[in-house]
Amino acid sequence: MSDTPKIIYTDTDEAPRLATYAFLPILKAFSDSAGVIVETRDISLAGRIVSQFPERLTEEQRIDDALAELGELTKKREANIIKLPNISASMPQMVETIKELQQKGYDLPDYPDEPKTDQEHDYKARYDRVKGSAVNPVLREGNSDRRAALVVKEFAQKYPHRMGEWSSDSKSHVAHMSHGDFYESEKSVTMAADDTLKIEFTAGGQTTELAAGLAVQAGEIVDATFMSKKALCEFLDKELAATEEGVLWSLHLKATMMKVSDPIIFGHAVRAFYRDALEKHAQTLDELGFDPNNGIGDAYTRIELLSDEKRDEIKADLDNCLKTGPDLAYVNSARGITNLHVPSDVIIDASMPAAIREGGKMWGLDDDTHDMKAVIPDRCYAGVYDETIKHCIEHGAFDPTTMGSVPNVGLMAQRAEEYGSHDTTFEAPGEGQMRVVNSSGEVIIEHQVEEGDIWRLCRVKDIPVQDWVKLAVNRAKDSGWPIVFWLDENRAHDAELIRKVKQYLPDHD
Repeated sequence: MSDTPKIIYTDTDEAPRLATYAFLPILKAFSDSAGVIVETRDISLAGRIVSQFPERLTEEQRIDDALAELGELTKKREANIIKLPNISASMPQMVETIKELQQKGYDLPDYPDEPKTDQEHDYKARYDRVKGSAVNPVLREGNSDRRAALVVKEFAQKYPHRMGEWSSDSKSHVAHMSHGDFYESEKSVTMAADDTLKIEFTAGGQTTELAAGLAVQAGEIVDATFMSKKALCEFLDKELAATEEGVLWSLHLKATMMKVSDPIIFGHAVRAFYRDALEKHAQTLDELGFDPNNGIGDAYTRIELLSDEKRDEIKADLDNCLKTGPDLAYVNSARGITNLHVPSDVIIDASMPAAIREGGKMWGLDDDTHDMKAVIPDRCYAGVYDETIKHCIEHGAFDPTTMGSVPNVGLMAQRAEEYGSHDTTFEAPGEGQMRVVNSSGEVIIEHQVEEGDIWRLCRVKDIPVQDWVKLAVNRAKDSGWPIVFWLDENRAHDAELIRKVKQYLPDHD
């Protein structure tokens, strides 16, 4: 970088893109007077897709891989990057973006759902690099330090946003699995030395290598866990049957950031809710390429290719599931977009706070709000929302004019925890053992799994943990506030972190 101060400002997608363009002139009004250069980089989904296929595009159409450039820049001390929110693309968003670019003259290949040739495998790998939460793991080279500026907090207190009323007899609640989820199955170890790991599936004396060359460092925490397909499906069926009349059934996942595991969970929910219609028309929908992991909207889109009679028959059966099943939450009732239409429409860290602000309610088909059953299968996520809803039922809505704020220091550096699990998440191919094996051939983690179970490996390096503890202590010293390390001693991963926190706290406090 030159000696002239520079800020890199990122272009993003959809609604956040409007915010980006609205804020940029304000930023430049200050930066120009201060002699600071502001440059833009395109990290939108469309931009990321285009950057992956330069050999297929004209000179005018090609753009550099700005995300890769910024990923390298984040490792430099002088880097200053402003990133407004960007979409984390689900498969339906990917396919729609590719289609739109093709219509605009970009010679891009279709996304190969089931690649057969080496070229198709290459195309899929390129697309998968930009799918899901592709931006945050790259730009978050360090841990996060989130806090509300005093002027922002004072503005919110003076001009509070609307909060829905909570009723003491609200039926809103969280439903989560009691067994067979990631929380229960997690195993965690701290590496004693640098090593190289591999992931294997073993069944009937045959071993299949799923991943290899996973370099780990001394002190690195390695977690592996799985969600039982059988337990998940039983849980979904139970919660569908137990939903009270007038209470909206709604699924809350993180199907973009967790771009491998959570779409599979989403697909099981779609199968459970629309079981009668999907089983009746299984052959036709399979021939059309319908994938429940992409949401029921994928079925409505694909049946448009059928004859009027066949299309209307399947649509009527799909619609009938909405009539005979529990009331379903809607994302957009005017357009008929349900909670199960597209996995990226209901992202837990946005959808649950929005529902809590609405008095624990979501929108129904009648374009009005109703109490909800928030279905959050995994207890790693469910607990905080469960406690929040119970608190609001007892004490009423939060009051923005009096409530405080909590700075948050997030452990996410170097793809910590789930941020780095995309390439090490698998559906078990059968009944057998999923194993993590070190370079000496020793099995350090093992799970007995069944076909369709969702297994994943996550990692946290030691230096990010040390930095996380230091950031938390420094934040507490600056603010005069106490520190809460949000860790659960009953969770395997957190138990390893607790030991590290106790080890490193004396270095800073």
